Amino acid sequence: MNVRYARRGRASLAIASVVLLAVGCGAEDKPNENKPAVTTTSPQKSQGDQEEPTAEESTEELAVVKGQKGLELAVNSVEKDAGGFVTVKGRLRNTGDSVTALPARMSGDETEVVKHGTSLGGASLVDSVGKKRYYVLRDTDGRPLTTIGLDSLGPGKSTAVFMQFPAPPTSTTEVSFQLPTFEPATLKLS
Repeated sequence: MNVRYARRGRASLAIASVVLLAVGCGAEDKPNENKPAVTTTSPQKSQGDQEEPTAEESTEELAVVKGQKGLELAVNSVEKDAGGFVTVKGRLRNTGDSVTALPARMSGDETEVVKHGTSLGGASLVDSVGKKRYYVLRDTDGRPLTTIGLDSLGPGKSTAVFMQFPAPPTSTTEVSFQLPTFEPATLKLS
């Protein structure tokens, strides 16, 4: 077989494959009613953003930890799920009278976490009975499973935050929550 014809055949096959792929992966004209609607929100907040708690978010404060420059973290829920995770949710607020830049130390010291921007990746849960420390989980790209993109908060402003940790053993009923630049707090696990 002639090399020139073989190349044409491969080129034709490649073009046909691309066309079939484009036709097969085209967007639907109208959404399929059987598929659930998916909505996404950006975890990043611009300066001074304030979110009001939704009906789903608990407004009960399990603990309030104070940080530097008027920052406070109010922990609203600590949920231990069957999958082996503990999710801590709360509100980070600025009680001061000026815009406060969030400390970079809150992200922790790990290079993989720090390269993804300011976050609460430095948080940990300490099981003093089991003598173990549990750090914020990371995904396969090294991003912490926590609120990211935090840069500053305006005076009197707040934002919802979360952190996800591996769960301690079921025998552990309370842990110490620690976030760099904030005082520690004791959290009860159910």
